[in-house]
Amino acid sequence: MSVAKNIEITSSSTKSFEDAINHGIERASRTLENVSGAWIKEQKITIENGQSREFRVTMILTFILDGGIDSAENRSSNRSGGTASKSPKKSGRGKK
Repeated sequence: MSVAKNIEITSSSTKSFEDAINHGIERASRTLENVSGAWIKEQKITIENGQSREFRVTMILTFILDGGIDSAENRSSNRSGGTASKSPKKSGRGKK
């Protein structure tokens, strides 16, 4: 069993919407662990002098939280003499 969290981010690119999406996911993945999905909520273009200047996307990213219910069950099992192993503690990235 796992627990997921959603966050909203906005990313931009001067090339394309696809580039803005990829840039946002890549950047968020440096800070968050276990990014598992994205939903594109909004797309916007800024225009300057009649030309597309910047492509912006707002997206909802989903990431799986470490140490969820499975870890709590493992801790409980370890206290009662069970054989479940405890998950190693991560660096704290991806936790809010």
